[in-house]
Amino acid sequence: MNNKNSNRRRDFLKTSALATGGLILQPWNIAGAYAAGTDEIKLAVIGCGGRGTGAVFQAFETGHNIKLVAMADAFRDRIDKSHQPMLDKYGADKVDVPEERKFVGFDAYKEAIKLADVVILAAPPGFRPDHFEESVKQGKQIFMEKPVATDAAGIRRVLAAAEEAKNKKLNVVVGLQRHYQDNYRETIKRIHDGQIGDIVGGQVYWNDGGVWVNARQPGQTEMEYQMRNWYYFNWLCGDHIVEQHVHNIDVANWVKKGHPVKAYGTGGRQVRTGKEHGEIFDHHSVTFTYDDGTVIFSECRHFPGAANRVDESFQGTNGSVFLSAGNHGILKDRSGKELYNHPRENNPNPYQVEHDELWAAVVNGEYKFADAENAAHSTMTSILGRYATYSGKVVTWDEAINSEINLMPETLAWDASPKILPKEDGYYPHAIPGKSKVF
Repeated sequence: MNNKNSNRRRDFLKTSALATGGLILQPWNIAGAYAAGTDEIKLAVIGCGGRGTGAVFQAFETGHNIKLVAMADAFRDRIDKSHQPMLDKYGADKVDVPEERKFVGFDAYKEAIKLADVVILAAPPGFRPDHFEESVKQGKQIFMEKPVATDAAGIRRVLAAAEEAKNKKLNVVVGLQRHYQDNYRETIKRIHDGQIGDIVGGQVYWNDGGVWVNARQPGQTEMEYQMRNWYYFNWLCGDHIVEQHVHNIDVANWVKKGHPVKAYGTGGRQVRTGKEHGEIFDHHSVTFTYDDGTVIFSECRHFPGAANRVDESFQGTNGSVFLSAGNHGILKDRSGKELYNHPRENNPNPYQVEHDELWAAVVNGEYKFADAENAAHSTMTSILGRYATYSGKVVTWDEAINSEINLMPETLAWDASPKILPKEDGYYPHAIPGKSKVF
């Protein structure tokens, strides 16, 4: 790295952090580090599961002078399982996380964030508003996973913090990685250039067999059980229409350059109905209506053994498009003639690209990324879909975004109770369309 870029990066990070006002100098504080003239960028990871661990690997693979200096998770064993593979591959020079910088518990994120220039936020989605707000408050550059909240109350907090991040010129990249995938970028650019006319309809899917289950262990409190099985509880996950299908719903918003104004849908529990499946539905079908009358059909399901489908299609006044994470990007005119077919070979990994681009901006002292607002709108669209399927009603965007229902527990502690608890038979209550108040 040349000295000009090094100095610009150092000044950029110092200015971003000092924008919080009253920053206290500490041994691992970035102002102190850069005053000492180091070119090293300090990283902390919040949430040390598979996605958090993978994001750290991808940060290191950018090739920049990055050092992991802090890790935080609610569970110590998650830190240990994450730390050792990193150390084995990259060594102590890059993975410098002694015991005193391994932070455990619900408030662990606050201490880890203090020590870093850049933070990775990858805990379960229910915690994202807390973690994002704190990262912005402390003036950090941010990579955070999707979705960014699990209810409207959380979305409003993320939108407010997103504005603050923009004011402080903090780069924020969100793991809606299709925005960093060549076939989506190239094909959607052509859609926006008008190659198939105005988009008047579409279909987005995430249909697969479902995800992991962790069995209840003797001695676990209810809080720990739900935390270990976060996917099946809405305060943590948001249901799979939010946690997983947000990718495809985000593409619909991207293509339409905005969010829907209302949603109507159906859903329920047909296959994954056990006690271990918590409160979430195993299927959702939603029609999202946009302000110009365009209707996008959305479907997601967790049916083991059924046909899988994960892709997006849209129809325009002059043609159609098919997209998928398998590097498809095909535009056709109304006669079926191909207008564009994105090459499926030699495309870079979008999970890596999002880190390559974020870290290049940090290294070069540039402010380039403000993904949080878009991610909040796409997450809110997914929540809108859940409100529609759970309630069985037509739900408007304004009704949904202004909902006062907050899913988070009143107290975060291992002996505290989440808001949803199992019934006497061990099954969890779940929404009943037409009966449940959910927004």
